Amino acid sequence: MAERTHPAPILLCNAACAETHILITGASGGLGGALARHYAKSGVRLALWGRDMPRLESLAEQCRAAGAQVAIRAQDITAIDAAIKALLDDDSAHAIDLALFASGRGDIRAPDDLVEDAGLVALLGTVNFTAPAAMAAALGERMVQRGRGGIVLIGSAAGFHALPFAAAYAGTKAGLARFADALRLSVRRHGVTVTLVSPGFIDTAAGRTVPGPKPLLIAPDVMAARIAKAAARGRAHLITPWPFAVLRWLDRLLPTPLRDRLLLSLAPPRQ
Repeated sequence: MAERTHPAPILLCNAACAETHILITGASGGLGGALARHYAKSGVRLALWGRDMPRLESLAEQCRAAGAQVAIRAQDITAIDAAIKALLDDDSAHAIDLALFASGRGDIRAPDDLVEDAGLVALLGTVNFTAPAAMAAALGERMVQRGRGGIVLIGSAAGFHALPFAAAYAGTKAGLARFADALRLSVRRHGVTVTLVSPGFIDTAAGRTVPGPKPLLIAPDVMAARIAKAAARGRAHLITPWPFAVLRWLDRLLPTPLRDRLLLSLAPPRQ
């Protein structure tokens, strides 16, 4: 088995080298679509997964026009066993060099509820944590055997904070962050990189439906470029924009009563 003290950076191929195979889950969403368009070019094979087949088909045409080879898959990742099988089938057909797990849900507590619905908590636990973590582990094992590869897990700056109106969202993203760090440590000596991305607010259609202020909003194409740069460098953790890194430390350093008061003040007004 190949081992390296420091994982090699993920490099996209040029005309002189073999084709690069990139998997993107959540490709029918705003960020996933932006990632697909960013990577689409000659010498790249894209495997695009999503829930909205018409959007996937439209995205595939855009990516093909840019020179990429594209395969699309409508896959429900909450069916975890089936999703892992599909992932490994894709990898067996064409070894995946870089996987970006961008699927996720950002639901928050309903306006009339004091506590989030138990069903919502279970759903977010599967979509935001269990499914991407299990898929990353399955693919990570294959990459370790090959001695190369890169995995990107899309978390959230919300994972740094105990948001009382989004306990499931914040909790699942916090869990994903710890998993990503642990997976990174376990595979890095085998030439595999794991990058956790903790973005702030991204200007997507889904994000616009969530009530409340959205400071430092980032365009999806800008976010995609930053993610690609971090993945190419094998960076362990990308927090963007940078003020959210400051807020992370502020959350840790504030006295608990002051922190609690601040977090409670962020809740959207009840209807």
